[in-house]
Amino acid sequence: MLLVVIFGGAVLCAQSSINGRLGSAVGVLESSWLTFVMGTLVSFLIAFFFEPHHSLNLFTAPRWQLTGAFFGVAYMLIVVFAMPRLGAAATTVAVISGQLVMSLLIDNFGWFNNTVITMDESRVAALLLLAIALFCIYKSSATAIIQSKSN
Repeated sequence: MLLVVIFGGAVLCAQSSINGRLGSAVGVLESSWLTFVMGTLVSFLIAFFFEPHHSLNLFTAPRWQLTGAFFGVAYMLIVVFAMPRLGAAATTVAVISGQLVMSLLIDNFGWFNNTVITMDESRVAALLLLAIALFCIYKSSATAIIQSKSN
């Protein structure tokens, strides 16, 4: 399962990079809109053919659980805007950093009805190492972007 999730992360990075280029060409909102239209269409077809009985649960789900869709829109807009400006690596590591911080908070406090997994030294060390990685990658990306603009 871990390899499938790693593959999903690789696909997400490729999608973000492609959407960033598309956003530069047609606009950030238009690129995000196209992504969500296509995602909606594909998701609808998959749900309709493979899980039609789950579709009805959408109307009985707690309202707070539906807010995740808005977070997806915010994420897409931010990534499409940032990717051409920061580069693929810096944008991706920044996203992962935000995800790690939030996931550690969710685990530690059991937010959203998740199992509590207490913060320990290894989790703090992982957070610090990722912060170092973000700093190093962002610094090299910023240097490369400045050099490319001066040429």
